[in-house]
Amino acid sequence: MSYLRMTILASGSGGNCALLETAHTAVLVDAGWSGKKIIETLALAGKSIADISAVVLTHEHFDHTSGLPVLANRHQLPVYANALTVKAARAQVPKYHGWRVFETGGEIEVGDLRVENFTVPHDAYDPVGFVIRGAGRSIGFLTDLGYATRLVLDRVKGVDALLLEANYDLNLLRADPKRPWPTKQRIMARHGHLSNAAAAEVAARVAHAGLEHIFLGHKSSDCNTHELAEAAVGAKLREIGATHVRLWRTHQKQASETLTLESRLSDLNR
Repeated sequence: MSYLRMTILASGSGGNCALLETAHTAVLVDAGWSGKKIIETLALAGKSIADISAVVLTHEHFDHTSGLPVLANRHQLPVYANALTVKAARAQVPKYHGWRVFETGGEIEVGDLRVENFTVPHDAYDPVGFVIRGAGRSIGFLTDLGYATRLVLDRVKGVDALLLEANYDLNLLRADPKRPWPTKQRIMARHGHLSNAAAAEVAARVAHAGLEHIFLGHKSSDCNTHELAEAAVGAKLREIGATHVRLWRTHQKQASETLTLESRLSDLNR
């Protein structure tokens, strides 16, 4: 059977890593958890680190790269990123030479997976989102952005599933006693993160008959809840009649349920 499968191994402000696989290829999108935790969680998903073909990075922030010393140095996995991300992340693995540099706005092939990238507005050197295609299906990765540009919306329109950031509830963030006001301003800024309300607007703008799955990711552990994020996005989807879309939970300390998209022969033959 041909398929495109996704398991979010970890998602949140404390670390992010996802497993994307077909019957022939498996890659990690980001490696923002300890290498030990990634390997342990892969095993729970029935995978070994030896099964992984590569890591592809969205940007250099530590919650997306902290596992690189183990995955890159010890296991010598190829790591794909754009030039500025490589330059910024290289300090974490200074003796590693397996970088594979891709051009921002372009695409690469890893086995039978095609990974398209596009610029997103975030406070990193050259952050990107992804659309990953395999077995005639597609999954979008849209996290770590302050707002959705027209380019962003255009690139993820048409995907079968989407990992969408829903980082914070505005009221909880404003009331949070642990964050100083400048930090709150950075999070809410146009190069910060998506709120639940902003995520709901993005979901409504990219919803179509073929988009059946949205994973709500990168949630703040103390400025958001599953229930608040799902209520905001779910209400907006119902408002536009997109009741066919299933909302999936992601977690900081455990893997999500696994989504398997079976191939569509008509798509493969185009």
